[in-house]
Amino acid sequence: MTQRNLTRRFLLGTAAMLAGASLLPQGALAAEPLKVAGVYTVPVEQQWVSRIHKAAEAAQARGDIEYTFTENVSNTDYARVLREYAEAGNQLIVGEVFGAEAEAREVAADYPDVAFLMGSSFKQDDALPNFAVFDNYIQDAAYLSGIIAGAMTESGNIGMVGGFPIPEVNRLMHAFMAGAAEMNPDIKFQVSFIGSWFDPPKAKETAFAMVEQGADVLYAERFGVSDAAQEKGILAIGNVIDTQAEYPETVVASALWHFEPTLDAAIAAVKAGEFMADDYGRYSFMSEGGSSLAPLGTFEGKIPQEALDLVKEREQAIKDGSFTVDINDEEPKSS
Repeated sequence: MTQRNLTRRFLLGTAAMLAGASLLPQGALAAEPLKVAGVYTVPVEQQWVSRIHKAAEAAQARGDIEYTFTENVSNTDYARVLREYAEAGNQLIVGEVFGAEAEAREVAADYPDVAFLMGSSFKQDDALPNFAVFDNYIQDAAYLSGIIAGAMTESGNIGMVGGFPIPEVNRLMHAFMAGAAEMNPDIKFQVSFIGSWFDPPKAKETAFAMVEQGADVLYAERFGVSDAAQEKGILAIGNVIDTQAEYPETVVASALWHFEPTLDAAIAAVKAGEFMADDYGRYSFMSEGGSSLAPLGTFEGKIPQEALDLVKEREQAIKDGSFTVDINDEEPKSS
């Protein structure tokens, strides 16, 4: 019998096993770790993917999953790697398909008993019930980091360097800009995209050009921007991960993405036999524990109290639902 058929039998039998679990002594039906694979187009050190990888390692440390991964997979090779992991008996495959959307969905259609949880700019399709999507909806934290940036700029000129102008980048930039404008509606923004998810030298050179044009705070959506800020003696705002330890006099604040709520919800759904086409993006919202503002650390006591008070007020309102950060997926433009 093929591995695929074995997987099919396992999943079909799961519901029956769970239904009879109450008849067994406590602990008699120990849950086996879920076989999970990660397929990434960039190194696991890259900001965005590092959060998925970190969450998967945490789940493995708890004994919930058995995790393996492949990094630096090209878009043209992505479907092949997905198929290999599906054939190997993985029950959940997680990754990002922004450059291989159609191919990834074709693979998922061929393996209906494997759950696919993929970062995507598109929505779920009920006709493909084993393919769920997610995105880093951390606009809440990006907005709060913008408030701090707006309070820290002296020139009123902020440079913003992104990878590609796609929804998951655009919405964070817009939220950041809205937060900064709360502190100073006259702030000017320089916006540029480098056309790469991982090209620190190019991001650095782009940031240098913005400093030459008067920026004294940089929004570091990509690696390399904080290096430019450090070399020029100006400030930076981080994105997705906290890099203040590496740039203690440069990175003022960061909008953090916590992928744990997203992955844990998917793991639970697969184990319960309830995984379906769904949008897991909601688990990145601050109210779900999916995002936060990094601790101020070395900048404690250096940020105007007016900004700190507004951050505290808005954060509470975001969490209780009385304030909503707009989600704007349109490409942001320079002022």
